[in-house]
Amino acid sequence: MGVLYWEVTDYLSTLSRQSLMQRQHLFARFHGEQLEEALATSMTFDVRTVDAYGLFDADKKPLMGSINSVPLDLPMDGQIHQLTNCTQSDNPDLPHGSCDAVAMQTDAGRLLVLVRDNGSLFAVNTIIWHALLWAISLTIIPGAAGWCLLRRRPLRRIHHIQTSVEAIAAGEMTRRLPVSNRRDELDMLAVIVNTMLDRIEKLMHEVKGACDSIAHDLRTPLTRLRAQLYRLQQQSMEGSTIAMQMAKVIGEADMLMARFRALLQISELEDRNRRADFVELHTQHLLHELHEFYLPMAEENLLTLNMKMDTELPPIIGDRALLFEALANLLSNALKFTPSGGTVSLVARFDGVNTVIEVQDDGPGISETDREKVFRRFYRCEATQEQAGFGLGLSIVAAIVDLHGFTIQIGTSPSGGANMKLECRHMGVLM
Repeated sequence: MGVLYWEVTDYLSTLSRQSLMQRQHLFARFHGEQLEEALATSMTFDVRTVDAYGLFDADKKPLMGSINSVPLDLPMDGQIHQLTNCTQSDNPDLPHGSCDAVAMQTDAGRLLVLVRDNGSLFAVNTIIWHALLWAISLTIIPGAAGWCLLRRRPLRRIHHIQTSVEAIAAGEMTRRLPVSNRRDELDMLAVIVNTMLDRIEKLMHEVKGACDSIAHDLRTPLTRLRAQLYRLQQQSMEGSTIAMQMAKVIGEADMLMARFRALLQISELEDRNRRADFVELHTQHLLHELHEFYLPMAEENLLTLNMKMDTELPPIIGDRALLFEALANLLSNALKFTPSGGTVSLVARFDGVNTVIEVQDDGPGISETDREKVFRRFYRCEATQEQAGFGLGLSIVAAIVDLHGFTIQIGTSPSGGANMKLECRHMGVLM
């Protein structure tokens, strides 16, 4: 359409100049009254507002025609010129605006001015220009509407894929990426990822099953071994060397059994089906019970156990026993590593989005290099090597927190010790 507009404009411009030049040559053949008759006759066939003429005497006074004055910027050279302002007149029948004009000398020193309006002749160009604008509008508007409609479906699929990926990253290994019936590029990628997830889940189940089987199978012979050692200890003389050695061996067996129990507990916590038993919990009651349970231990170790919480805390969704165990692990670690005369604080507040529970102590704290490692199984910091334990307490805490969809962070307390910050999603919004 743009090329057509340009070609038609050029063609009509050439045609208009040729027509005006033909009129000039025609009127140049007439003289005197014949010229006046020819001009009058031409008005019968000319289109008003398109063609006009003016005949002037030697002093440029009008003799006949609709043009009453010679255009100021029109040279008297007999050549066609384009004028931006054709005629200055209030007559609506005269051409206005852009036009082609020519001025030539006739007999007796008279002057003839011929004009042809470009605007009316180029009406077809206006039609083409309007058609071009309509074509652009009818292309852009439906195109934009179609773009909005077509992009919604892929974005909706991307959102579903993102939701599935977040659930898989949170530990739901049974989830898979959605696959549609279109079999496009996204479906091909989803099928590849799902195949990989199937293989990963199978390998994880094999490794987990082997570890669980080992822990479960060894628990029974360890129980029998401890029972035999206990009988031998009872048969030995009290205070004898054999009895003391037996007590140490029994203690080691108890530690091994405790480790196996902890490993089996972590394995059970990784099963997402336990979320089906979650209920609504009142945070204040849980924290009051925890504070009363550990207050005697704190007093026995010459420690101060404080509790600070908001007057109103929203309920959370979870397993009460597991959450109590997780907070108990955090609180017992704080009491264990805080020196005598120190302070351990249990703080709870609502930040507008989550219920935040913090356990702060005056102990040595946890270095930044160890903060990510302490949640690994059997990992123990160098500062805690001399303390009793086998490095599974915080692993159990991490498993409980992950099961509930909560988050836990390790920071520094105001006194320089450790600050264990547990963020509980309001009303148990799980991932």
